[in-house]
Amino acid sequence: MAQEADLDLVEVAPTARPPVCKLMDFGKFKYESDQKRREARKNQVQTVIKEMKLRPKIDPHDYETKKGHVVRFLRAGDKVKITIMFRGREQSRPELGIRLLQRLSADVAELGYVEAQPKQDGRNMTMVMAPHKGSKPQRLPEPAGHV
Repeated sequence: MAQEADLDLVEVAPTARPPVCKLMDFGKFKYESDQKRREARKNQVQTVIKEMKLRPKIDPHDYETKKGHVVRFLRAGDKVKITIMFRGREQSRPELGIRLLQRLSADVAELGYVEAQPKQDGRNMTMVMAPHKGSKPQRLPEPAGHV
């Protein structure tokens, strides 16, 4: 029947009793499944993790600048890894880092949430923030004449 219809006989379920076969144009089937896979890949979103580094004894103005960067990253739909670097005697006071990270997460709570709680690893303490699920990424348009 397959040869008469100029189609291929494709085994769909070989483990079934009796095995199930289907008459189809296998080349066309492979092409369409590749197209679907390509289309699905095109619609995937690449997650980008930006990193912001702070120190425990950060100046208020520097803190506001860094917070502005975190806000910009979250608005763009990117995750942000905030790292606090401890040096010398600062390592014996991890509560300063935790307090700073909690303050930062409270300041940007309307844009994102804490995905990974603050964690100390060696001289650094890290926390990951992600934008809220429902928020749409706001990509800024490129300035005109900028190549």
